[in-house]
Order: sequence, then structure tokens, then C-alpha cells
Amino acid sequence: MQPSLAQPSLVQLEVGLVQNFCTLVCDPHSQSCAIVDPAFEVDRILRTVHEAGLRPCAIWLTHTHFDHIEGVAPLLQRVGSALPIFVGDQEAEAVRSACAAAGVQPTINTLAGGEILTLGPLSAQVLATPGHTAAGCSYYLADLAAVITGDTLFVGSCGRPAAPQTVATLWHSLLQLAELPEETRIYPGHDYGRTPTSRIGWERQHNPYLRCADAAAFAALIKTRIGR
Repeated sequence: MQPSLAQPSLVQLEVGLVQNFCTLVCDPHSQSCAIVDPAFEVDRILRTVHEAGLRPCAIWLTHTHFDHIEGVAPLLQRVGSALPIFVGDQEAEAVRSACAAAGVQPTINTLAGGEILTLGPLSAQVLATPGHTAAGCSYYLADLAAVITGDTLFVGSCGRPAAPQTVATLWHSLLQLAELPEETRIYPGHDYGRTPTSRIGWERQHNPYLRCADAAAFAALIKTRIGR
């Protein structure tokens, strides 16, 4: 990131040892920044925010696997527990537990999908995208033609379903993302693809999980995969 930003933007930081992305939603007009999935390297995350002349104003979580929330408590210890956290309603307890273990009392706002989060003049629509976890969320910023997808949609791939019973749920979440305008740039939770980001239009054409004809075909393809 440059020391100062002229326009609202998203910044990806690869953190930790498993190719995690922490995404910064930056608004230079209000000098504010939402930190999405602060997993590791909290000092570097905060240094990047401060060097851009911004201040942390919120934590947005896509889901609560440890490699996406490991840095929440250390971040709150650095900037104060009043920093609001936004997370899917069925996953809030995981955040509370992680913070309690570190002696931090978090300020949690639960999400069900459909909410609008604001950051200065920017707005982000919360999309309920469960399947990889019980209450996964994506954040669609129409003004930036961008969506932060966490581990639901990767470049050229998708996340694992939480259980065999959630395969259809994950499929419907992917379909919801695929309906976004084709120019929408995706910001995933890991650098697992050929590029750090891509566009919905490219994913529709090339992502084998989005090219499945129906939920049954998607389930069959999921069964063949190993790993992520």
C-alpha cells in the first residue's frame, strides 16, 4: 500500500504461512479502514493501515476458522475492545471464546445477511454465504465493483463444505455470488488461484465449480477433490 490513498480501495495482505489474505477496505475521505479476517501478522496489518494515514474502524469476518480470526484478540489488545466486530450470527460464540481466552471483551455485531455496512461514503452489502461454515458471509461493495468472498469462492475453485449435508448449501451460496455483475472483482480468503483476484465473469467461464449444471453435479465434483 502507498503511504496515502487518493480513492477508496481494497488492499490484500498475504499473512501467515497458509496463504491467507487479510483484506483492508480503505476510505481515505473518512480516514477509516475495515479489516477483514485479521488472521496473523497483526503488527504488519496495523503498520500498513497507519502508513496509509487511516485508522481501524471495524473488523469484518467472513467466517471463524482459526486461520481467519487468530489475530482478532491481538488486534483488539492493540486498538481497544470497542472496535466493532461483524460476524455471522451462528459463529459469534467462536469469536467470544477466542477473545475470552486472551482476556478481551469484544464488541460483536451479528449478521444474518442483507445488512448494509458503511465506511465513510462506502457501503457493503452483507451476503449470507454459508456452506463452508454455518454462517459464512461475503461483503459486496458495489461502488468498488468488488466482493470479499472468504473461503466460499476462490480464484478457480471454492472452499470445502463443512459437512456432506452442507454441499447443497455451499452450491447455493456460490450461485448467489455468480449472480453478481460480471465485472465484480473477487477478493478470496486465500491465495490459492492463478492470480490473487479475478472477476465474476471469469469465474463463470472457467471455475469448474461454478460451471456445474446443478447441485447434483456440484456434489459429484466435490467428492473427487482432495485438500482445500
